[in-house]
Amino acid sequence: MNPLTQIKNTIKATAREHDLGLGEDASWHARFKHSAYIFAGGLDFALTEGDILAVFAQYGEIVDINLARDKATGKTKGFAFLAYDDQRSTVLAVDNLNGATVAGRKVRVEHVDNYKKRKAQVGAGTHL
Repeated sequence: MNPLTQIKNTIKATAREHDLGLGEDASWHARFKHSAYIFAGGLDFALTEGDILAVFAQYGEIVDINLARDKATGKTKGFAFLAYDDQRSTVLAVDNLNGATVAGRKVRVEHVDNYKKRKAQVGAGTHL
């Protein structure tokens, strides 16, 4: 599915839940209550980890960030995975930043169901 269509569908689902007055357990977000990770895509290639932290930290304390980079050049690939200290922050980030314009680009922010760190990251002190 086209990323912009995905963004619109997610915004519609969240608005529909809000209009119906559904509680936290009835929300589509509840499916991801076991994971504090989010995916952020469509990021400007010039953004650094610090820039991303500045944007996403407004919804909670970030404890891990993995900004994907090309192994050969070190340049960013335009997406990142972030973990919040409190899973409820993921709901705020997804609801408020999905479809938002960051550094001139429309970003896609989604829950991550089962994030697995790469072997090189495990035990390498990637937590902030």
